[in-house]
Amino acid sequence: MKKSIALTCMPTILIMMGLLLTPQTGSSQKKLSLSFHHRVGNETLVLDNSYTNILGENIVVRKFKYYLSNFSITDQSGNNHFLPVDYFLVDEADSASKNISLNVPTLEIKSINFLLGVDSIRNVSGIQTGALDPLLGMFWTWNSGYIMAKLEGTSDSSHIAGQAFTYHIGGFKGETNTNRYITLTLPQKNKPQNNIHITTDINHWFKSKSEIRIAQTPVCHTPGALAVKIADNYSTMFSVNADQ
Repeated sequence: MKKSIALTCMPTILIMMGLLLTPQTGSSQKKLSLSFHHRVGNETLVLDNSYTNILGENIVVRKFKYYLSNFSITDQSGNNHFLPVDYFLVDEADSASKNISLNVPTLEIKSINFLLGVDSIRNVSGIQTGALDPLLGMFWTWNSGYIMAKLEGTSDSSHIAGQAFTYHIGGFKGETNTNRYITLTLPQKNKPQNNIHITTDINHWFKSKSEIRIAQTPVCHTPGALAVKIADNYSTMFSVNADQ
């Protein structure tokens, strides 16, 4: 009889566990908007405009793109809430892509967490659509996978043809992994935060944990030590704008 009762209760227990582990959707969900503002130091980034980067090198940015995925939030009580997995390609040339809408269980948020890049499973999942469509120019081969972030332009400091600099940062295996997990702690306010403004500073590509001078290394197009170094740098490029 005891075994019979246990077996009868088992489906109910499994269903309850599934509800606890599965991201919840429905009327209890709130809308959270993330707005990304691209800058070069204190100046707003405008494609094809001329700037001086943090190392004193002149730059004209032609392309700036990066992948964000695997979002979660930490609420004010310290509980982590993993959101349904989605992938976003933020592109300076596409203003709409710089605004991301997420369904979250609460707006009482302590921090927002995400992957800067594309996880390893998606790198080996064949041809995909949406933000992961290879036609968007952010994919190499089935072996090398996705370009996690891309920065292209010209600079007087570059010694290659057309005075170009091109950084296509990718790699998802072992020591060449360029995925970076980001946690942004929000300024604490007395009201729920439904719109978070995030500053993305290109200067961090050139100087953060290491110095990357265009005069010395104007190109990175393959997974490896240089790509890892640049990824370590740009992993620090995000900050929450407390004034907005």
